Amino acid sequence: MNPIATRSRLREVRYEIRGQLARRARELEAGGRELIKLHIGNPGVFGFRAPDHLQEAVSSRLWESDPYTHQQGMPAAREAVAAHHRARGVAGASAEKVFIGNGVSELIDIALRALLDPGDEVLLPAPDYPLWSAATILNEGVPRYYACEAGNGFLPDPDAIEALVTPRTRALVLINPNNPTGASYPRALLERLVDIARRHGLVLMADEIYEGILYDGAAFEPLAPIATEVPCLSFGGLSKVHRACGWRVGWALLSGDPVRSGDYHHAMDLLGALRLCANVPGQHAVEAALGGPNTIDALCAPGGRLYETRRAAIEACAASPHLDLVAPQGALYAFPRVVGEAARDFDDHAFALALLENEGVLIVPGTSFNITDRRHFRITLLPEAEVMREVFRRIGRALDAHAGRARARHVA
Repeated sequence: MNPIATRSRLREVRYEIRGQLARRARELEAGGRELIKLHIGNPGVFGFRAPDHLQEAVSSRLWESDPYTHQQGMPAAREAVAAHHRARGVAGASAEKVFIGNGVSELIDIALRALLDPGDEVLLPAPDYPLWSAATILNEGVPRYYACEAGNGFLPDPDAIEALVTPRTRALVLINPNNPTGASYPRALLERLVDIARRHGLVLMADEIYEGILYDGAAFEPLAPIATEVPCLSFGGLSKVHRACGWRVGWALLSGDPVRSGDYHHAMDLLGALRLCANVPGQHAVEAALGGPNTIDALCAPGGRLYETRRAAIEACAASPHLDLVAPQGALYAFPRVVGEAARDFDDHAFALALLENEGVLIVPGTSFNITDRRHFRITLLPEAEVMREVFRRIGRALDAHAGRARARHVA
């Protein structure tokens, strides 16, 4: 019998973070190999725990978590998100405009599904977090990528973004702080992007899941207070800042002109109702997370674990003849670029596979983030600093070997 045919558009979707290389890593582990896996920003795997006050908030309310809740989320959780945004200057933020989802991932899918007709276009950063591209494609949209070049600190050029706008463009997506590059967008840049959205009637979508993870005095500028009347979806959640990935709790606030965004709000509400509701127990932690003590700043300050691991990555790249790194200002990743002799004939996916097989380190090839430059790779900053130094020793050996082979081929 013929194999079951699958959806054709899935062939356009890539998610190498959990793809072929991760499958090969599982095979190696099943054979007894010990690996250092830096492909996923999953704090719990590296020994981080959700803060005690969040765990208490959930455990103390489990007794009332059995029923479905409203499709947009528990009222108290939604009000906590709204209050968080009002404190940041979003005057019209209200619980009625907040959606709680099974992580930000689900809300991204709902937001695009509610917006796009077949052939509609979405402006996405390159590199992007590949879920954005996948959700656009699987909701019959067309990704249009705007470049965020290392030479510009991985920040986009507003004029280049505006040049991509067509009559089919519906949304402009920002990831700030950025995954995979760690770039943090300054206010002046955000103001220009809001102006583009205003003049072209676009919906702004701001993926701000890493909003509190910042280094060396970098500032986070939320988009919604700058957008004012321009429709804007601001995404956040418990996964990263609060180290609770497995709880699957994300949120989105729809701000801007309520008349213009009214039908869009109803469309998102309908899609939320079709999946009944988001995970209920985790929603009890939202108030505690947004109204409780700050537990992330110490990790990102000198002496803190994230800061020191980031420092180890920066120092290793600076000492390497093969690597160049724009120091990440935020988020949980570094995105080095291979340079010099090692960049000759370099293929990011082939290198990642060889690094896994020969050195026992799992990374993500840069092209997995929808760029054409094959000289980048992404690592997470979650392990201890000494582990990161060992990782770069192994990467250095692999790049030395590649550079030697490339030199020999070109001499021959």
